[in-house]
Amino acid sequence: MKRVFSSITDGRGFDLVLVGVPFTFLLALSGLPLLYNILMSFQEVDMFSLGSVIRPFVGFRNYLDLFTQPETVSILKNTIVFVVGSITGQFLVGFALALFFWINFPGASWLRGLFLVSWVMPGLVVGAIWNWILSGDFGVLNFLLQQTGLMSSNIFWRSDPNFSLWAVILANIWLGTSFNMILLATGLSAIPADLYEAAEMDGANAWQRFWTITLPMMRSTIGAIIALGLIFTLQQFDLFAAITDGGPNNSSNVAQYWAWDLSFRQYDFGKGATISVIMTVFVMFAATVYVRSTRHEVRG
Repeated sequence: MKRVFSSITDGRGFDLVLVGVPFTFLLALSGLPLLYNILMSFQEVDMFSLGSVIRPFVGFRNYLDLFTQPETVSILKNTIVFVVGSITGQFLVGFALALFFWINFPGASWLRGLFLVSWVMPGLVVGAIWNWILSGDFGVLNFLLQQTGLMSSNIFWRSDPNFSLWAVILANIWLGTSFNMILLATGLSAIPADLYEAAEMDGANAWQRFWTITLPMMRSTIGAIIALGLIFTLQQFDLFAAITDGGPNNSSNVAQYWAWDLSFRQYDFGKGATISVIMTVFVMFAATVYVRSTRHEVRG
């Protein structure tokens, strides 16, 4: 026992403990629920059989039924639009802000800190704020658009099928922009200033320096941000619950909200688990991109 104890405190056993404890934690809180969710996707699960592990096995029927439902295509399209629109908006606005704060002007650090408010706020609180902003009768956004002459009448962002999804996209862009800004600012600060000085001496203008130095040097950071953005966007649920509730008529419904609706409103836990499994595949793809984007980073 003394030999075992000494190996744990001052030997290879200590390394095994350091690895084994978090691995056990991940297996218990992430691995087992994931396997259970996959199992549910091949079973017929309702309220009466939810508490049992042994349930009727239906094979791929949940998957086949899911893709034959009339609303599936529109919800998948909404999910693609939501993911692409959110990631694009967050990245472009975040990159612009990172470049803006890269200029070290007085008060830049304080102003940069204000942008972090959106990231630390709970999603439901952000949804409540954007409910007021997007209100069709007294919303701030409608007021600003009318004052600038961009529109002449109110737009009911949350209840109009043509705008409901974009209302959530706007809120999600605002929510995730500061996260993109911080990561991109960190990547910009790692670029040696000597490269820009040498390029400027060679006659390169600002756009040429950005295109030939900034973007290539930021490639791994950009890949990581896009991968993380895909993961966070596919997890976004609070904004839909707070702003549109997936409506009207599924015009703003997306896969993650649909999985919750099937499971906890329609009590079809098998199909809800099926959607979750499909989304997990995309999240694993994004995680692979993230790992490949960061594996060449130098740590010291």
